[in-house]
Amino acid sequence: MEHIQTRRFPAGTRWRRWNRKGWSAFASLHRSVTIGVLAVGMSILLLATQGASAQTADTTAVMKTLRIREVGVTGSQTAPTRNAQSHTPLFDRKAQAAAPVQTLESALRLTPSVDVRERGGRGAQADIYVRGGSFDQTMILLNGIDFTDARTGHQSHSLPIDLDCISGIELIDGVPGVGAYAGAVNIRTAPLRPTYVRFEGAGGQYGYGYGNLSGAVTTGRFSVLGAASYRRSDGYRHNTDFSNWNAFVRATYDGGRAGFFDLQAGWQDRDFGSNGFYAAYNPDQWEHTATALTSLRWTKRAGRFSLGAAMSYRKNFDRYDWKRGTALNRHNTDNAGAKLWADCDWAAGTTTLGGDWAFNHIYSTNLGERLSTPEGLYTHAKARHTGNIWLRHAKSWQRFDAMASAGVSLTPYGRSALWSLSGGYQPAEGLRLEAGAWQSMRLPTFTDLYYSSPAQINNLDLTPEHAVTFRLGAGYTKRCWTLSAQTYYRLGRDIIDWVWYEDSAESPEAWRGKWHSEQSSRLNTFGAEFSGGYAVTEGLLRRVTLSYGYITNSRNADVIARSAMDFMRHKAALSVELHFLRRMSLVLTGSVYDRNGSYTAYPVVGNSSITEVRDYKPYFLLDGRLSWEKGCCRLYVDATNLTDTRYCDLGGLPLPGLWCTGGVVLTFGK
Repeated sequence: MEHIQTRRFPAGTRWRRWNRKGWSAFASLHRSVTIGVLAVGMSILLLATQGASAQTADTTAVMKTLRIREVGVTGSQTAPTRNAQSHTPLFDRKAQAAAPVQTLESALRLTPSVDVRERGGRGAQADIYVRGGSFDQTMILLNGIDFTDARTGHQSHSLPIDLDCISGIELIDGVPGVGAYAGAVNIRTAPLRPTYVRFEGAGGQYGYGYGNLSGAVTTGRFSVLGAASYRRSDGYRHNTDFSNWNAFVRATYDGGRAGFFDLQAGWQDRDFGSNGFYAAYNPDQWEHTATALTSLRWTKRAGRFSLGAAMSYRKNFDRYDWKRGTALNRHNTDNAGAKLWADCDWAAGTTTLGGDWAFNHIYSTNLGERLSTPEGLYTHAKARHTGNIWLRHAKSWQRFDAMASAGVSLTPYGRSALWSLSGGYQPAEGLRLEAGAWQSMRLPTFTDLYYSSPAQINNLDLTPEHAVTFRLGAGYTKRCWTLSAQTYYRLGRDIIDWVWYEDSAESPEAWRGKWHSEQSSRLNTFGAEFSGGYAVTEGLLRRVTLSYGYITNSRNADVIARSAMDFMRHKAALSVELHFLRRMSLVLTGSVYDRNGSYTAYPVVGNSSITEVRDYKPYFLLDGRLSWEKGCCRLYVDATNLTDTRYCDLGGLPLPGLWCTGGVVLTFGK
């Protein structure tokens, strides 16, 4: 396989228009690159710099086999989604291959755009919060396909993929309509090489074990990537053990005149002890989930027109035990989707007409409407349909590009307008300025609508959340240096949250001393993010990255909300990569976290009547990885939380202290 290289081009040698070309989907980074051969199965352009992103919400077109030698590329990309204004890189496999990260959650923890809140170690259970939003306000995409769970955002990113299959992760801004209230996180998979077999085995403290077998085969127009893994631990404290099975396959085929086909499928089975996870005073909770998903996407180019279609399905089972061994709640959810779109390239730019549809259904023991006749173990059920129809137009000039989209969202709550506007300007080589605004919304989850317990009261009168977001961004790349800055302001209304009512005469009698699901407030969020990096391929110091994120918001002061006010106020991270003694590398990452808000602590285990309100405290984490590599073999030792910091992300749940593991990776192929 020939490698994709990058180099600077003199002005005037770059292509300025991408209309009516079969390779027009490569217009992406707004900077110059030189493309070699892309083998089937590759889903990204290898990046010119550490901070660059492939910027594709849909990765289909860049997986074709194209032989474009020594071509200067520049332009702006339009993807077949309602729209994607900008793509903020969160993780890049090539840039962070040596970093001390082992799970999707650890890969996202350092980025300033995302707040990963874990309840247990090594990704046993975690939630993803984007730019001050909640875990229910984040859309989760796998290779551009929406697999967000309609029951609860707790399950959305429980995807059957391991880090070795993930080529990159990006935050997509500007997706209007239903789903991506705060943003969309797109996880992209691709083979490490056209044809290879890879084995990884690891073990360490707390009975930790991990085994992974993956590989790819590429022949002619066909490529397939497959992986299977098992991860387990005895737990770092009482009842925090877990086990996790993953299996994933992605196959692509270029059928020539028949079009390009992209199939993916996966399965996950996991269980974990949930000491205090959902009620901090109960150490004996337990949960088991099983997920199966699949999608098929087709694209075809016909002259100035591009056609595309996609369909997807996700099945999820969930069993929750209040006391381990005795099932309390069971859920069985189905999420199906379909999408159609058509692009037309003409003198005035590119115009897209498209639509998508989603179907959500749940069987449950306590979520939904009561069934007249139980369906097996399930006594409740509920279903709903949603859809979006949109029209988008994009136009690029030598230094400018602009995009506008408009449409309508169709939900059980009625029709809502969707729109977005964005523009970009490149005043100088390597410098890009961006601005955008868009409308977004989120439907109540089945949990928001129906979940009741002795401490919680549901609310059937909830309606969708709405937001309008404004964003400014700037990025600069020169040789081995990258800099970026972003600021955003989100105006949110009808925000859904669980609100606490004191046991007093002022509170409604039925709500006293309980959490109630409601949406009585507005929530305006302001944030700023800065990042910079230095990367070279030779010498002792190979890579340095520095990032900082700041968030503040305003909300009604007369209510006690469960999650809206405990946002990550300050977040800073520094990563340093060193190479020495020819085959050795050392990566250290240090991060500082300062969370707003407070939580209710239960000093006496198992006793919910004795409580204390405590503020979240700032904390510092230091992680490291020492590696040795020769030929097909790589050995590594990881140490997370080297300073043995005592900290929590949610409700006072203590997370692991120092945790050491070691492993071996064997890769064979070409």
